[in-house]
Amino acid sequence: MSVVSVFLFPSSGARCAYDMTQTPSSVSAAVRGDTVTINCQASQSISSSYLSWYQQKPGQPPKLLIYKASTLASGVPSRFKGSGSGTQFTLTISSVQCDDAATYYCQQDNLPGAVICREGTT
Repeated sequence: MSVVSVFLFPSSGARCAYDMTQTPSSVSAAVRGDTVTINCQASQSISSSYLSWYQQKPGQPPKLLIYKASTLASGVPSRFKGSGSGTQFTLTISSVQCDDAATYYCQQDNLPGAVICREGTT
């Protein structure tokens, strides 16, 4: 079972270059073997070349899962799939496992020094 929570990370007093909004805002339970879908909406259109998905477990740094919107990072199980373009992107986790419990982030990766305001899905 996975529980989904929302975490906001805007910098104090900073204006967001992009707002990244993930839905649903909460998933109360996921049964092992289910398919889980996380949607990400950007406030502005993003080139698919720069949209990535990350997984972060407590006490660990974020792990890259998907880059260029749909390319699986090395060592990531094929159960993880990214898709989408423009302002709408999706992370799909098929046959969800207990080990998949984590916080998931969509991220625009090509704005050095820009403030990205985003939500995380746990």
